[in-house]
Amino acid sequence: MENIRFYNGNEMPIVGLGTFRVENNDECKASVKHAIESGYTHIDTAMIYENEDKVGEGIAEGLASTGLKRSDLFITSKLWLDDYGRGNVEAAYETSLKKLNLDYLDLYLMHWPGTDEALMIDTWQGMEDLYKDNKVKNIGVSNFNVEHLEALLAQVSIKPVINQVEFHPYLLQEALRRYLEVQNIHMESWSPLMNAQILDDTTVKEIAEEVGKSPAQVIIRWNVEHGVVVIPKSVTPSRIEENLNVFDFKLTTTQIEKLDNLNEDRRIGPDPIGYNGH
Repeated sequence: MENIRFYNGNEMPIVGLGTFRVENNDECKASVKHAIESGYTHIDTAMIYENEDKVGEGIAEGLASTGLKRSDLFITSKLWLDDYGRGNVEAAYETSLKKLNLDYLDLYLMHWPGTDEALMIDTWQGMEDLYKDNKVKNIGVSNFNVEHLEALLAQVSIKPVINQVEFHPYLLQEALRRYLEVQNIHMESWSPLMNAQILDDTTVKEIAEEVGKSPAQVIIRWNVEHGVVVIPKSVTPSRIEENLNVFDFKLTTTQIEKLDNLNEDRRIGPDPIGYNGH
């Protein structure tokens, strides 16, 4: 497993297990456990996914069966818009911890910027409070555009370590990626496989044949080659294993360019501008 390093010196595994749209049931628990047994040390969830309980059970069972320690894992959850406001952040964080049955998170994210800039800034100050009090290892944001980040960075004392956004060959986010690079903020990709839509792309399939890997592995590797943290979601044991098996090959410059050239600025999720959670 490769790690990326934040500006504060902390590290994060570049590939993790996403749990968006995974129901809060035993399948969720089993998939998280299997991921840890398969070598994953990075698990991503969120309050709004409503599966933190079973993710937490899967973490506990995975630790028990592998002999790993809590400190060997990197666990992320996210603050939902309903809990925004500096005074609400800590209680929401503690609720997530309780559901996950953990003492701390490695990363806590503001899930969306929202539509109220003053509230966004105020909420981030609550995130800073958690970080300053050593309750969380790292704080970051999700679905922030350049304009959201500029507004935030103009008024706060602690920068996000990461911005988790929609990113895949059909949505390259080039301006955002350049901005994050200048700011020394990492980028993370949610829904990297576009709910499997990208896997049917002819170019993706051709490159998969060239390198002897699956289309999903090609896309995950493409993220890694771009230095983007990537959290493919699966509950299928064989796919969970396959999605992590991306460190024994590299894409050529030509292959990366071919994938980059698929860009259509096409989103499958909401546009962060104007999105308030509904």
